[in-house]
Amino acid sequence: MHERFLLDGPGDAAVTILLAHGAGAPMDSASMTATAKALAEVGFRIARFEFAYMAARRTVGRKPPPRAETLNPEYRAAVAELAAAGPLIIGGKSMGGRVASMVADDLYSEGKIAGLLCLGYPFHPPGKPEQLRTKHLAGLATPTLICQGTRDEFGTRQDVADYLLSDRIEILWLEDGDHDLKPRKSLSGFSAADHLMTMAKAVTTWAGRRAR
Repeated sequence: MHERFLLDGPGDAAVTILLAHGAGAPMDSASMTATAKALAEVGFRIARFEFAYMAARRTVGRKPPPRAETLNPEYRAAVAELAAAGPLIIGGKSMGGRVASMVADDLYSEGKIAGLLCLGYPFHPPGKPEQLRTKHLAGLATPTLICQGTRDEFGTRQDVADYLLSDRIEILWLEDGDHDLKPRKSLSGFSAADHLMTMAKAVTTWAGRRAR
């Protein structure tokens, strides 16, 4: 049986980051693992967890993801179970970050989190830019950092420029990055490792302002 949390980084880190996976890949996917390692290397304590439908895939086979909003209670439960000793930032990859964004303001107002980190936010389904998932982001009160590839099919830089977003949201744009933040090195001159390093450094700077 898989552990409830996958942990990376120093146990005595000043800040803990709780990350949920995207809709289609588990907490130990290559992308999630690389992200966790990059953040751990700059000093964060990283905790990854899985929603129940994804954990069930390990024993009963593939199950479709439920509607994102139905996962809100599971995210809150993970925060409570983790019981981080110091400042906690919640977030995740794609759908995981979206779910975190829907519970963030309640947790922030309760003093349980210091911020929200979204990695490849799914602003809309691929090829359906009219189906926006941004309504709650306009009034978001939680300090938020979104790390997004400029060619992410769930929301490119051109797409997002027209959205009404809270002034609490900062966006780090990673040149030529896809939904996993990976660039095409032959076209951009950047490697996946370059972007992970840039992301980790940006999170360090941002968290330093928020998690005090």
